[in-house]
Amino acid sequence: MKAPKLRFKGYTDDWEQRKFHEVFDWLQNNTVSRSDLNYDGGEAQDIHYGDVLIKFGDYLDVSTEQLPYISDKSITNKFSNSYLKDGDIVIADTAEDETVGKCTEIVGAKGKKIISGLHTIPCRPKQAYAPKFLGYYMNSNAYHAQLIPFMQGIKVTSISKGSLQDTEMMIPASTDEQGKIGSCFSAIDSLITFHQRKYDALKELKKGMLQKMFPKEGAKVPEFRFKGFTGDWEQRKLGDVLHFQNGFNGGREAYGEGTAFISVMDILNNQFITYDCIRGKATVTDDELERFSVRYGDVLFQRSSENVEDAGTSNVYVDTENTSIFGGFVIRGRPIAPYSPRFMKYLLDTKAIRNQITKKAQGAQHVNVSQETLQDVQISLPSQKEQEAVEGCLCNLDNLITLHQRKCDELKKIKKGLLQKMFI
Repeated sequence: MKAPKLRFKGYTDDWEQRKFHEVFDWLQNNTVSRSDLNYDGGEAQDIHYGDVLIKFGDYLDVSTEQLPYISDKSITNKFSNSYLKDGDIVIADTAEDETVGKCTEIVGAKGKKIISGLHTIPCRPKQAYAPKFLGYYMNSNAYHAQLIPFMQGIKVTSISKGSLQDTEMMIPASTDEQGKIGSCFSAIDSLITFHQRKYDALKELKKGMLQKMFPKEGAKVPEFRFKGFTGDWEQRKLGDVLHFQNGFNGGREAYGEGTAFISVMDILNNQFITYDCIRGKATVTDDELERFSVRYGDVLFQRSSENVEDAGTSNVYVDTENTSIFGGFVIRGRPIAPYSPRFMKYLLDTKAIRNQITKKAQGAQHVNVSQETLQDVQISLPSQKEQEAVEGCLCNLDNLITLHQRKCDELKKIKKGLLQKMFI
């Protein structure tokens, strides 16, 4: 096949097949370690292989990206003929997995002294290609899959110049077609970046709101309140509000038929727990169904975890129509005093409450919380109306976070599909 499955309208010519060494000339890379780089200033900037693997995308705009510096002038002078230019490709030749060979294309390099660094293979196209095309193409599976048989090593994987030079490249002869492909993927990446930044900003905003909309440890009122609400929040123990019970230990969890079975993963992976989001099933008797049922307003706590940070993580069941059961690594808290369920979830996520729980968690390899631990946790509750105002604000924030997360996921899926169809 000499043409991709999906092309822009008006392009019909076959793509040209070339060897890597017919497309690129090698440049020199330095071997300066990360510890010898700095961000304060120096003679030239450095591109480290770790950043190519993890931080940089298919192209790297060096005019906006903060790159570390090499201070030693004697080193930088040796590489004056290998200062990177727009269109150059920097390949990471070492990784801990099959990402070895990931590359980034340089843009925005005019007027800058930039050298390809440790464990990289820098190369320069022998002729001009449309900006960003090569970066996207060489990171696509269409090209990168060729590298897998040449990867060497067990714990650390590497690839050599010798292996690269005879790999096949399929490139459209028209720079206009190259440009349209590069611009298409660049536009998608810009949208992904936009939604990712919105997502990150909203997560930080929520983190700040949780600190300000609930009383800090020892305080009786929060730093921020909605207009019209006054007076101290009521000090209670969690055991005054919830009745605790350990979960179903039948060991018959499956993913087929049966009663919806809430596991630790359901607690961790959902904003709130509903019947539709529960993955597990279990076959239970009528007696077990009655004793281990979960209904609207119940709070579910993670009973055991591998690290103290997750110990006692909680969620609430907000399905009003369906009953589920909960597993043995879960503690159920059933309401014995009125509260707004979603408000309770946000309250239990606050730093003041999490600190109380994690301080009392016990264990080494597995960290556990008990019913007794949870009963003594000190909480503060405002009026029902104020609870609803707080949860309404935070729910709206969560919905925006979810929206941007879904947009990111959708765009990444679209990009992945296009990468399969627009390259050969």
